[in-house]
Amino acid sequence: MTVIDVTDATFATDVLERSKELPVVVDFWAEWCGPCRMLGPIIERAAQAREGQVVLAKLDTDANRQTAMQYRIQGIPAVKAFKDGQVVAEFVGAQQPPAVERFFDGLVPSEADRLVAAGDEASLRRALELEPARADAALPLARLLLGRGERDEAQRLVENVPGDFQAQGLAARIRLEERGEPDLAAAFQALDRGDHEAAVDGLIGALPAADGAKDDIRQAVVAILDELGVEHPLARDARRRLAAALY
Repeated sequence: MTVIDVTDATFATDVLERSKELPVVVDFWAEWCGPCRMLGPIIERAAQAREGQVVLAKLDTDANRQTAMQYRIQGIPAVKAFKDGQVVAEFVGAQQPPAVERFFDGLVPSEADRLVAAGDEASLRRALELEPARADAALPLARLLLGRGERDEAQRLVENVPGDFQAQGLAARIRLEERGEPDLAAAFQALDRGDHEAAVDGLIGALPAADGAKDDIRQAVVAILDELGVEHPLARDARRRLAAALY
């Protein structure tokens, strides 16, 4: 693994710009610093284990006082991690290997993160094996299963994800579709077409006659509004209409 020696002159390019592609960990050190010499090999081993996912740079604070002052280095060793040109994590002083490993783990994607990013069915299932409550794995997998008619497993997946509006909304949709009501079916068909306004109108319009299903309709509408975001004009108006229809 290559360790980059950076200077006042190269810091902007080698650290700030490069951190827009990969996390860059900067070890602020000096030749006279005993704890720096102890920490250095520990940091290098941690970076080596994550080669290709993180860059390790070293800056001699005695020879590069401008950068040391800019980042308020008052004690060394000091370690700062940069992403997108900003400091996102840091520590000061010599640390034991487990603490350094945890520091680096926080900077790079976990195995489950990489599996979710892959997005195929096998990867999503494996991600849920590793982290069963991950909404960003359970939700796309449930949608995939629902699309091919495997409703029971889809519902089981989203019901195991607590506190996520999208998951709650999909579980509510599955229950509502089982009612076989034409108005609800039309609303979900509109949603599948990307017509959020027609979907919300249809669901809210179905509330007065929705005996025993009002909370499921509410959750389905809230999921749509959550997807749109709080600033979306439709979301602001729909929240008012939903509250009026419910209360």
